Amino acid sequence: MRNLPLADINVVEFSHMVMGPAAGLILADLGADVLKVEPIGGDNTRRLRGSGSGYFAMYNRNKRSLCIDLKQDAAKALVYRLVEEADVVIENFRPGAMDRLGFGYAELAARNPRLIYCSLKGFLSGPYEDRAALDEVTQMLGGLAYMTGPPGRPMRAGSSVIDIAGGMFGVIGILAAVNQRHATGRGQLVTSALFETTAFMVGQHMAQQAVLGEAPPPMSVRRSAWGVYDLFSCADGEQVFVAVVSDTQWRQFCAHFQLEDLAADEALASNGGRVEHRQRFMPALQALFSRLSRREAVRELEAAGLPFAEINKPSDLFADPHLSRSGLLDLHLADGERRGAATRLPKLPLEMDGKRTQLRHDLPAAGEHSRQAAKRAGYAAAIEQLLAAGVIGEG
Repeated sequence: MRNLPLADINVVEFSHMVMGPAAGLILADLGADVLKVEPIGGDNTRRLRGSGSGYFAMYNRNKRSLCIDLKQDAAKALVYRLVEEADVVIENFRPGAMDRLGFGYAELAARNPRLIYCSLKGFLSGPYEDRAALDEVTQMLGGLAYMTGPPGRPMRAGSSVIDIAGGMFGVIGILAAVNQRHATGRGQLVTSALFETTAFMVGQHMAQQAVLGEAPPPMSVRRSAWGVYDLFSCADGEQVFVAVVSDTQWRQFCAHFQLEDLAADEALASNGGRVEHRQRFMPALQALFSRLSRREAVRELEAAGLPFAEINKPSDLFADPHLSRSGLLDLHLADGERRGAATRLPKLPLEMDGKRTQLRHDLPAAGEHSRQAAKRAGYAAAIEQLLAAGVIGEG
């Protein structure tokens, strides 16, 4: 599919868990040829359970898999040949791991000066740069867990948001380096990191302190910037979230729900007034929604043109009518006892020229493309010997 935006980009991905695979996924969905380099037997991420059991399935579609023993000289030679023809290398291992294997930036850039080498780490340059890190570690260190949980109970966000966002920043750096290479003819080292990604995400709260002169409390007990920005309980025990964030929306809200007394209250005409006098009108709003089922509340809020949301679980998204229209793709699981089972997972949250990204390759089995990669590296006549010696592997 040569019409895809990154169809001319070849990527060799050394990765595991989420951050590196997420970066590779974005490039792959946009058309890049991404070869995932795994140890013999496959990346251990394939075998995670519990909250990690979805990592491989979510972040490795549209890629090919090469299983190879990088500690063998023959394997190094094969990978060097692949890298010499690549545009991008992605890696997200501990500091120094790739250097020890002979695949650090200096070594690979010497072989391929046009190479863009994206290193995804816990920390950028500084006192912490050699520390090991994980998404949750940097959420704690960077203040995001403090802002997410109730006071005294820091809590990680309910998704690997820092891994994913760090991978996204890595992709931004890669694409900027690709553009710069058009002018210079040379690649460069691009590094993205979990801690700095976390700091960027809580930057709004740092700025809040600078503006107000006081440290922000956790979001669970914050003073909202808007008069109506709340959960409401419905008659059937379900909940809806409702946001009224402008004076125009307040007038719409009052008119649609026939709240004439509130509409006529001049103290509530501005958002600042509504924030100050929440205790005067919130009981009336709570009573309003307590008389409606969730379905009725959703119908009325949609008719009023206001921001609102049902309170869903991730499992509800499989059948979400909006996502089901064009936002989910069908693929088959590659590993575990449910290998081959069909599922639907979210596409990249992008439209380009009115089109969404599509599935080109299902999730790869471990080593599914080892023969293909060896042939591409010029080892067509030696594939059986490489397999027999355990240099490359299938499955």
